[in-house]
Amino acid sequence: MPLRIAFLASEIAPWSKTGGLADVAGALTRQLALAGHAVHVFTPLYSSIDRRAAAGAMRASPVTLHFLDDAALYARAGLYTQDADEHRRFIALTRFAFDTCRRIGFAPQILHCNDWHTAFGPLLLRAQFAQDPLFAATRSVLTIHNIGYQGVFDARHAPDLGLADLRWLHQDDLRAGVVNPLKHGILHADAITTVSPTYAREIRTAEYGMGLEEALRSRGDALTGILNGVDYDEWDPRHDRHLPHHYDAGTPATKAALKQAFLARMGLAARPGVPLLGVVSRLAYQKGFDLLFDTLPPLLAQGRVQLAALGSGEARYEEFFASLARDYPQAATFRCGYDEAHAHWIEAAADFFLMPSRYEPCGLNQMYSLRYGTVPIVRRTGGLADSVEPFDAATGRGTGIVFNDFDAPAMAWALSQALVLYADPAAHARAVTNGMAQDFSWEQRAAQYVALYEALPGR
Repeated sequence: MPLRIAFLASEIAPWSKTGGLADVAGALTRQLALAGHAVHVFTPLYSSIDRRAAAGAMRASPVTLHFLDDAALYARAGLYTQDADEHRRFIALTRFAFDTCRRIGFAPQILHCNDWHTAFGPLLLRAQFAQDPLFAATRSVLTIHNIGYQGVFDARHAPDLGLADLRWLHQDDLRAGVVNPLKHGILHADAITTVSPTYAREIRTAEYGMGLEEALRSRGDALTGILNGVDYDEWDPRHDRHLPHHYDAGTPATKAALKQAFLARMGLAARPGVPLLGVVSRLAYQKGFDLLFDTLPPLLAQGRVQLAALGSGEARYEEFFASLARDYPQAATFRCGYDEAHAHWIEAAADFFLMPSRYEPCGLNQMYSLRYGTVPIVRRTGGLADSVEPFDAATGRGTGIVFNDFDAPAMAWALSQALVLYADPAAHARAVTNGMAQDFSWEQRAAQYVALYEALPGR
């Protein structure tokens, strides 16, 4: 039976994006709508969004898009800020969703909130809107895309929520002088999801829970991990609009030709038998690039690998990759920032893709890499553990290189395994073929969300 879904997100591709939340919001809601569900999406109209294009999308999209147009809140340099009113910007979005539903008479059966920005939704549903007949059958879902971002703000601003009774808020936190939006979502949502099964287990522990592990454990089996999907309309070498030639598992020569073209474009030497490593990432502490500081430069100096990196973030990581490009101009290239076409080229041209994350709620690039025949090198954590199977040359099974410990020796081992695999063309080809056969499509993931929606108490 079709469901009525109100989906709240602080960013949604292609209109606004800083990370995986936008990709999930765009792809999941589209797939739910194509499956016949009535999906209304609520998101800010940031100043970076083309208003005319957004208006056209609202008419053409299979989902019903509602943009909150408030220049005082969203006409800023970036999607997110360190401004004192950051919490108000997203309380306004959450209330906008309720008010719009009332105005248009849309009675959602599911209120699906995402990350701290809209995590007050389940609390407001219980504390303020439970007696409204429009929301009588509404059940709430909170998806945690990254528990490291919690939106904590000063308790002096608690009245900004507009609650008649602040006793709904976590009293211990209030006494400590803070309000934690994500904690309130965890405590009040009917169901909590996160973006991979392994991450759902990890965030119940002190190592990964970022202070919210007790709140999560208190919810018992309300927490579920659903691995993110891939938008294969955008990420598939068989029809990638950013590439001049297309390929699949049966045409490896085309991928090899794209590699040579990419090396020439980037001014890197053509070195037969030397693998090209790819990086496309936010350059943040979470991503684990510290492990490359001592392990990657010697391989570049010895001419055993080449590197193509794209990303921006913390200065120390930007400088590290920039220094590699300066010190090894024939072997390494680094582009600071983000360039969609360049990201697709790296996925297509690279032989291996580096994701040595400290933690990774889901990750998407390892799944893109598998489809592009680019063997991922990942740490066994979060969604990386759920989507990459260690390759075993003896059995021919597996899709990538997986290491366990977060330390330089483990990283060095993984890089050495990549060199061994690349030196064995038959084994490497088998790993590539296995990876390209994987299916992480959103059709499967959307069905899991629908099953969760339909199983909620009171549905």
